[in-house]
Amino acid sequence: MVETAELLERARVAAGLSQGELARRAGTSRPTLSAYENGRTSPTMVTAARLLAQAGFELTAVRRIEFVERSGSRGRSVWVPDRLPRLDLDLAFAKVVLPIHLNWSSPERVFDLVSRPERARVNEMVLREGRPEDILRYIDGALLVDLWDELVIPASVRAAWAPVVRPWVASAA
Repeated sequence: MVETAELLERARVAAGLSQGELARRAGTSRPTLSAYENGRTSPTMVTAARLLAQAGFELTAVRRIEFVERSGSRGRSVWVPDRLPRLDLDLAFAKVVLPIHLNWSSPERVFDLVSRPERARVNEMVLREGRPEDILRYIDGALLVDLWDELVIPASVRAAWAPVVRPWVASAA
């Protein structure tokens, strides 16, 4: 979970704004914004929403994805979300280097997620080996549904994920 201080700083940096500029736009002082970003004080929700809006973001409530650990083949765990995650387009089609626990056979390999075969390969590795944080970082639910019938994954992984994916595959047909 991202803390308020980190969220405000990330939004400001992503917007390319200095603390002074964001504070001016939001009608507050730079020392006050600095205190918020450094966790020395916490803004009210209204203030946080105003700061985020001036950086070009919205403060919204999004239902948290919960994970269940299922038994896979050979005693391995398979982590399955209660619903399919969605990624921003820039992340869903990024170039990525997977961490070693996901891609131990060719570390440092760059996968271009614009490429359907490479995106399928990443999905296969993450579904097989991924932890909840990996799934949230690399799996886009809509793109997974699109690839589902083509993925080469163990039967136990497919069975574990099927209740979450299948309803969307059936409706897409």
